[in-house]
Amino acid sequence: MILRAVRNHPFIFQKMVGEVDPTARPGDVVQLYDKAGVLIGRGLYNPRSTITIRVLTSDPTPVDEDFWRARLGAAVALRRAMQLDHVTDAYRLVHAEGDRLSGLIAERYADCLVFEFFSLGMYRRAALFTRLFGELLGAPTQLDRPDRAAPTWRVALRADTRIEKLEGFHIPAEPHAGEPPPRLVIREHGIRYRVDVLRGQKTGFFCDQRDNRLRLAGFCRDAEVLDVCCYSGGFGLCAAKLGGAREVTGVDLDEDAIALARENANLNQSRLNLVHADAFAYLRQMIQNRRQYDVVVLDPPKFVLYREEMETGLQKYHDLNHLGIQLVRPGGLLLTCTCSGRVPLPTFLDAVHRAGQRAGRQLQLVDRTGAGGDHPVMLNCPESLYLKAVWLRVL
Repeated sequence: MILRAVRNHPFIFQKMVGEVDPTARPGDVVQLYDKAGVLIGRGLYNPRSTITIRVLTSDPTPVDEDFWRARLGAAVALRRAMQLDHVTDAYRLVHAEGDRLSGLIAERYADCLVFEFFSLGMYRRAALFTRLFGELLGAPTQLDRPDRAAPTWRVALRADTRIEKLEGFHIPAEPHAGEPPPRLVIREHGIRYRVDVLRGQKTGFFCDQRDNRLRLAGFCRDAEVLDVCCYSGGFGLCAAKLGGAREVTGVDLDEDAIALARENANLNQSRLNLVHADAFAYLRQMIQNRRQYDVVVLDPPKFVLYREEMETGLQKYHDLNHLGIQLVRPGGLLLTCTCSGRVPLPTFLDAVHRAGQRAGRQLQLVDRTGAGGDHPVMLNCPESLYLKAVWLRVL
């Protein structure tokens, strides 16, 4: 492939491609040349995708089994250096562009590996990745599966249907050998969670909020806590079990999420008030009821998927925060998050600031955090810095 333009970024779009090798097929590794005919790297090719080429190397390194073993090995080595196993058995092993493996997410949940694919080329190598991770990680610790005499890694394959359609592949719905059961149990900071790796949101659990969940607990002693878009109860359980909150309410529109949060509360012998409701409608109702909380968490789904959605997505963030701010007692804490990679932190902060002004409340910025270290970011791909968590004192 001869490129019209060369840039220091893992995404190459159709307009940047000049001459195309007629023998290249979707999912192939292709060689990349500049206009002078100099080999400048290799990447995964898919002409039907928005991202035509996902760059793997910016040098002539061949992309063979040794290459994949080295890349996956570097990712595993980073997680081992973080000593994550001391606090959890659920963490991200590969963070796509952040580990120079664009199109692949890999996460560990107890004795299960979950792959989420964003490219045809990565999906076609699922069996190879499974084998290489088995070599690199060794046998999984048994933990909550003492009945398994010779533990091996179970595997789940995931992809968003939108990605499958765009990239041109489909993950069969039928179970395969080694597939995990409907519910796995993981541990994090002494709390246990049931995780649905086959049908749950994303890959089943939000490992990116691990450090933020623990930190929130420090603000919750004897507090009344509201966790909006609570999913399986992560923030709420940390507030109750680790933080000593007096009362925790979790709200989510997903009925399955509320059921899973209830299972997790029972698993940890904790009491959570769980409400199946639309976040916006519930917050408006609580405002009408003149209800307030010491701590409010806003962790909504991604409101901005595409550049064209920026205006409407920012309005949703503004409206959600406008409602949430009104429910925080004076001097209380608001933790507000966005997982939209296209929304820069200053833009998100501006939407929240305007929401505070509209609510007639002053906001004191306490901190800005993001995903844990198992979600690294290459500086030539800042979009990978997707999670922004803003900690505010509401005055």
